Order: sequence, then C-alpha cells, then structure tokens
Amino acid sequence: MYEDKTLVCKDCGAEFVFTAGEQEFYAEKGFTNEPQRCKSCRDARKNAARGERQFYEAECAACGGAARVPFQPRQERPVYCSDCFSRVRESQ
Repeated sequence: MYEDKTLVCKDCGAEFVFTAGEQEFYAEKGFTNEPQRCKSCRDARKNAARGERQFYEAECAACGGAARVPFQPRQERPVYCSDCFSRVRESQ
C-alpha cells in the first residue's frame, strides 16, 4: 500500500526517504502531514528546544572512579560510572 518517498528537508535542503514503514506509522497515529525535516535536522531542533543539559561530577560508589551524571547526586543514593552502572544493571 505505501511506497518509499523521497522528500526534501526544509531546513538543510537535503533529500531524505520517507519510508513505507514510517508512512504506515504516521497513518496509525493519525498524522496527516508528511515530515518536513530530515532526521538530523529534527534531532538538532529537538536538542535546541530542550537546551543544554547540566552534568554533575561524582565519585563512583563501586570503583571510586569519576562519574558524570545528569542529576544532582545525593549522599543517600549511590552513583555509578558508566561501566559499573552497566554491571549493576545486568546483575538485577
């Protein structure tokens, strides 16, 4: 029923493909307009609207290394670096 369409991004002018699967998803959600921006321009627009994220430095509760997290650490809750967080998550 749906076929891939090549569209032109209104921000950067690059061509991008509006796939049949994406068209079906849009139809299921009731969206009537086709996308006007390519994926990278949509992502850039979302990030610009959201603003810059603030990160905090903390000490990893497992290895003692540096951890950079997007929330203000509190003393009563452990904070893990990326590697230790992955290991803790896998063990649950």
